Amino acid sequence: FTAVAAGDIAEQCTAKDRDCEHARTAALVKKIDPAFVLTMGDNQYDDARLKDFTRYYDKTWGAFKDKTHPVAGNHETYDPAGALAGYKAYFGARAYPQGKPYYSFDQENWHFVALDSNTLDSAQLAWLKADLAATSKKCVAAYWHHPLFSSGEHGNDPVSRPAWQLLRNAGAELVLNGHDHHYERFAPQDPDGTADPNGIVELLGGMGGANPYKIEEVQPHSEKRLTDTFGVVRLHFTDHGFSWDLIGTDGKTKDSSPSYQCH
Repeated sequence: FTAVAAGDIAEQCTAKDRDCEHARTAALVKKIDPAFVLTMGDNQYDDARLKDFTRYYDKTWGAFKDKTHPVAGNHETYDPAGALAGYKAYFGARAYPQGKPYYSFDQENWHFVALDSNTLDSAQLAWLKADLAATSKKCVAAYWHHPLFSSGEHGNDPVSRPAWQLLRNAGAELVLNGHDHHYERFAPQDPDGTADPNGIVELLGGMGGANPYKIEEVQPHSEKRLTDTFGVVRLHFTDHGFSWDLIGTDGKTKDSSPSYQCH
């Protein structure tokens, strides 16, 4: 099956505005017609208020709301109505299917875990450990906003290292993040940044529509980096592995990953 992923999506603009990139990335999603959509946070800029979701995100990526599995980014916490208030009001049960801003779901032989990296506290980590222990699926992917590894302006964020460790212990395959507004893929590694053929592959996909960031300091095991490129990641999942392509808003493939096998 195919999924589409991106983070850092909806600036306060519409398709009528010439430089409105999230309208173009949404057109890609429509053309690909994936089984579902993953968003890696900062879905709506700048303060993720409900009225902004309604005016902007809903006019483009909102077309896929009924098959979107979102997570929140830091901009969703800036809402004057309260952290995640607009996000929760807009997405409803899509973002809170288990009553929390973190959850999991299955698709064929895959288990997907959505985390809230704004509050990766002991309660969420305990839930993650139990959730991973309970799944019988062969392949595991997880996604949240703040990347543990990034060559971009925000750089590495250690907030998710404990989650990485739990995922590594469970034999997870893939982590998807946003936050830095560029595209980057890493070779398999462990939570301490050591190359590990049985480690986790990180994919940073913050090119969903927000203003691009620069590459600041290239991190070890970073295999590909692209900025000033808007698009979506088209992920290919099988019963035994995965791969992906970065599709630009011009419709061209900008990068293709290796093919990986599930652990």
